Amino acid sequence: MSLSNRKVAKTVQCTLLVKTARRTQLVDITREVARAVGESGVQDGLCHLFVPHTTAGLTINEGDDPAVALDIETTLDRLAPREAGYRHAEGNADAHVKSTLVGVSQTVGIEGGRLQLGRWQAIFLCEFDGPRQREVRLRIVPDPPT
Repeated sequence: MSLSNRKVAKTVQCTLLVKTARRTQLVDITREVARAVGESGVQDGLCHLFVPHTTAGLTINEGDDPAVALDIETTLDRLAPREAGYRHAEGNADAHVKSTLVGVSQTVGIEGGRLQLGRWQAIFLCEFDGPRQREVRLRIVPDPPT
């Protein structure tokens, strides 16, 4: 088949809206991201995720046992407690610190139209100043044609 006859997938951008319920909370968004990848039509490529917030983050960790997410929340609260004499006057300096520790982006490979996560891995939006509604921006990029 010549390249001109071949259907080439295009980069797809979309935004997930995630409502959080607690000040510090890890929310599993794996299903929503997988759905977006499936609907994109991209068979092989990368899914870039980004949160445009300074008091939230993204992480990939175990999704099978909910105790793991709770342990991460508790540990981050211990590392950056809400009241610690911060200079930032808005009362959410700890959330900014936690966002910096966790990071605001992740990238996951796509093969056969599916996210290439490990058996126990899940994608989490990390809320550090909730409850709020957060955006997770996805950019689903196909591999170049060979």
